[in-house]
Amino acid sequence: MQPPFRADHVGSLLRPAGLKKDKSDLPDAIREVVRRQEAIGLEGITDGEYSRDWWHLDFLTQLDGVTARTNPGPKFGGTEEQPPIPHVTGKLRYSSPIMIDDFAFLKKTTQRTAKFTIPSPSMLHLRAGRKGIAYDDMDEFWSDAATAYRAAIKAFAEAGCTYLQLDDVAFAYLCDAKIRAACVQNGDDPALLPGIYARTIRESIRERPPGMVIAMHTCRGNFKSAWVAEGGYEAVAEAMFSSGVDAFFMEFDTERAGGFEPLRFVPKGKTVVLGLVTTKTGQLESKDLLKRRIEEAAKYCDIDQLCLSGQCGFASTEEGNTLTEAEQWAKLRLIVEVAEEVWGR
Repeated sequence: MQPPFRADHVGSLLRPAGLKKDKSDLPDAIREVVRRQEAIGLEGITDGEYSRDWWHLDFLTQLDGVTARTNPGPKFGGTEEQPPIPHVTGKLRYSSPIMIDDFAFLKKTTQRTAKFTIPSPSMLHLRAGRKGIAYDDMDEFWSDAATAYRAAIKAFAEAGCTYLQLDDVAFAYLCDAKIRAACVQNGDDPALLPGIYARTIRESIRERPPGMVIAMHTCRGNFKSAWVAEGGYEAVAEAMFSSGVDAFFMEFDTERAGGFEPLRFVPKGKTVVLGLVTTKTGQLESKDLLKRRIEEAAKYCDIDQLCLSGQCGFASTEEGNTLTEAEQWAKLRLIVEVAEEVWGR
């Protein structure tokens, strides 16, 4: 089977309580979380992002020229704590391996497809915007970003990675009027950004080897079950689907994500992984509801181009979302069961 899989997941998983305090048991914790994924029937296996504090900053801040800072702007609701925001403070380069050892350990730990996730190049720009980029020439910045990502992707490919996911909130955030207003304040034109981001991603992945599947995940924020943005994909769909990746993990768990109509723009040969199962609460969705929603999505995109997943990870940051591990695994089992009932094994 080639990824994405009919039953898939975004990647991050709740950290065991002990691991939050002491990472000395990290290898054993990863072996156990791999075993549990395999046991419930998942084919794309992640390390739960256990070695990271943040879904994006642990990678981005290891690029030359990137620093995490606090920043004003749209906030995550429902929590006082706010994530730092990456700023580009110098020449952007990929000068040494980033997370390659983490991927290598995952690959040798599972006999199934090792899936690895890194932030999209868009994440170097979106939150801080033009004001957070210490380049005089933005064309040079975007070129350097794509060059750095080509180097990173080459390193993962050489390590044997065949399933890489770019986590990218940019497209979904730009569906929200308050985010677009913040972009203007940051010195950007929000109408141009989706095209710029898509072009940069195309340039970033253009040298990936045959057999390497690259997916993109986009959502409206995920920090301790809080979110930032709302609004349907209509305004950004055509640009997003032109980014050249093979598959799109798209959040559709609540009304704030809008309807399925933008799926009419999905190109032939591309896959959409429907994020219908929320990872923000422990309440379990009904199978009938999920099947009805898959049928609704299939009105706009061939059902053979669709898969099922959670709308985001369960722990985009070390703290995790406000549900229990038992509830997390119940949701993942539900995804596997529904996918088998809709598409077969």
